[in-house]
Parts: sequence; C-alpha cells; structure tokens
Amino acid sequence: MKEDSARLSPGPESPRRGISGRGFPSATARSGRVGGLDGLRTLAVLMVVVYHVDSGLLPGGSVAVDVFFTISGFVITRLLLAEYARTGGLDLLGFYRRRWLRLVPALLVVCAVCAVLELTTSLWSFDSSWTAAGLAALFVVNIVRAAQPGTYSDLTGPLGHTWSLGVEEQFYFLWPLLLLVLLRWLRARTVLICTAVLCALPVLWRWLLWNPDAAHRIYNGTDTRADQLLAGALVAVVLARLRADDPRLRWLRTWAGRLALPALGTLLLIARYVPITGHVGWWTPVWYTVGFLAVAVVSATLVAGLELRQDGRLSRLLAVAPLAWVGRNLSYGMYLWHYPVVRLLASLGVEQGRLAATLVLTFVMALLSYVLVEEPLMRRGRKSRPKAASPQTR
Repeated sequence: MKEDSARLSPGPESPRRGISGRGFPSATARSGRVGGLDGLRTLAVLMVVVYHVDSGLLPGGSVAVDVFFTISGFVITRLLLAEYARTGGLDLLGFYRRRWLRLVPALLVVCAVCAVLELTTSLWSFDSSWTAAGLAALFVVNIVRAAQPGTYSDLTGPLGHTWSLGVEEQFYFLWPLLLLVLLRWLRARTVLICTAVLCALPVLWRWLLWNPDAAHRIYNGTDTRADQLLAGALVAVVLARLRADDPRLRWLRTWAGRLALPALGTLLLIARYVPITGHVGWWTPVWYTVGFLAVAVVSATLVAGLELRQDGRLSRLLAVAPLAWVGRNLSYGMYLWHYPVVRLLASLGVEQGRLAATLVLTFVMALLSYVLVEEPLMRRGRKSRPKAASPQTR
C-alpha cells in the first residue's frame, strides 16, 4: 500500500504550461514527500497487523485500509495533476509502468513463497496457495471475495488480504483515464465539482445494493469503495486549485490543522471499539452504506491537515524519522507479508507471543523485500525514465 516516490518539483516554464495547467496554479507548488503521511502509513499498517493477529484488541482495525485508500487517492491524483500542469498531458503508459514496478514484483515474490510452501509443506494455512497466487497476481481477489455471499471460502488462502490491492489497482487503472478526459474537456472548477459528485455516487449505489447477503459485495467492490479513494483525490484537486495567497487556502490550513488530531482520534476510537466486519445488528447496514463515506471524510480531513500543516505538532510527531522511514519504505512490504506470516504462525501452533512474533517476522520480510526487490527495481526505473522534453520539443 505504498505510493510512488516521484517528486512533485516544478518543471521548466513553457508556452504550453499556462494553457495546460490553467485552473490548477498550485499543482506543482509543493515538492517531495509529506513526512506525516508516511508516519500515518506506519500507524495504519500496524493497526492492520494487530487486527489480523487478534481482532479482539482492535475490532475495527480494518478501518486502517480505508485510510490507505484515501492516502492513495490523494497522492496519485496530486502526482497526475502536477504532471498535467507541467506537460499538458498525462503519460499513462509511464504511470502504469511505475505502478507495475512499485507493486507487482514484490507481490509476485510473496505469491511464489506461498505457492512453494503449499508444495513443500503440509501446513494447512497454505492450502490453495497456487490458486490464491494466480488471483492475487491478477489483482482480482476482491472480485472473488465480492462474489461470496456467505463466509469467505479459503480459495484465496494466505493472500486474501490482497483484496485491497485489487481495489487500488483497479482504481489506478480507471481514475487516470477518467481524470485525463475531465482535464481535457472541462474547466478546472468543473473537474472539482465532478470529483465531488463522484465521491457521493458510491453511497447511493451501496444503498441500492444493501442486504445482508451483499455485505461482501459492498466491502470488496471497487465501485462500492471508490468514495474512499476519491475523497483523497478531491483533497488533491482542491489544493491544486487554490493559489498560495488565496484566503480560502488559509482557512483550509487553519481548520484542517485544528481538526487533524480529532480526526486521527476518531479513527483510533473506531479501530478500538467499532466492529466493522461481521453482522452486528442495525449497525452493520449503517456502516456499509454511509459509514464508509464518513470514514473517508475523516481520513481526508486528516490527510489535508498533515499536508497543509507540516509544521504542526501532529505532523511533526508522525514525521519522526523511524516512523516516516518505515511508512515510506516498508509499509507496502509489511502489508504484503503480514497475513501469510499470521497464518504461518497459526498453523505452527504459536500462541504465546504471537503478536510480537508476527511484528518481528513481518518487519524482517518487508525489509528483505525492500532491499532485494523493491528498491533495486525502483532505482532502475528512475534511471531509465526519460528526461523531460525541453519547451521547444513539447
């Protein structure tokens, strides 16, 4: 669940920049990563790990995935808007290539390890790993799970958690195409309005779909979870629209900064006390219809606060070097490896100290993934990326 590390530095001025970037004056104004968001990734992935080891500790720990969705929508849209403002277009093939390099090789390694364990051991937790590996590699685990009305089958085995990667990858494929169409044909203000409308549509769709047997369909569907990704995208569009001296930006900075800590506190309270998965009476239909959007709004508020108030106390706390480094470099690997590790320890009968063992082993595997797979490929991708064309050749 890690985003592209491309920097949002302003490109050279060109005759086309004023035209293609019209309406998004701040799209290239900020550069580099946001340390607070990296630290938030670390916190979110730790919540997911605890939830999968012992859901009694964090009954609503899966809300961390919702936070990941919103961060992803924000970062990806910010990158796309910055590129459009600089160049007048979007290099979709380049975008998809960077996404592939960042996400797929590390995932394939996890898939291969699970498949080998099925062939070479009798561990029950890795049954069906070959099938699960194929589904995960194609990013369709969420589709398979959405089609299961009752208890989830073990078809996706130790890779069932990759349903969220399916949602994100499907969003990564569709949203840049749609955003490019909107940018090409509509004024910037209308692009903002369209993004806001798109955020609201999944709520209506969930209301229409809802019945107890549709819970898996709603929970795993890209169309039914799109508002959480689009909430982050909307924050990116709003911030790109506002000039640095716009009084509305000052207002947003003030209030997002004030609300960031309450937003994080709300998410932590949900994780600790609110059961999300499973049927818990009247609360379940409320959560599965409007609840997802409510969490998206809270998550978007937190993202905006961390982006706009990087000098704030919460931002500085989350940007502490160890937290930010893990979130920037290891959060994706930790998400990939933690669930196979959880199932491995369970099948080995490890009870005492399972949470600590899971955290340690997950961290080690994520670190190896980063050093041996992810960073070398990203470095090669950066070296092979063509230099920006000069203004005269655009």
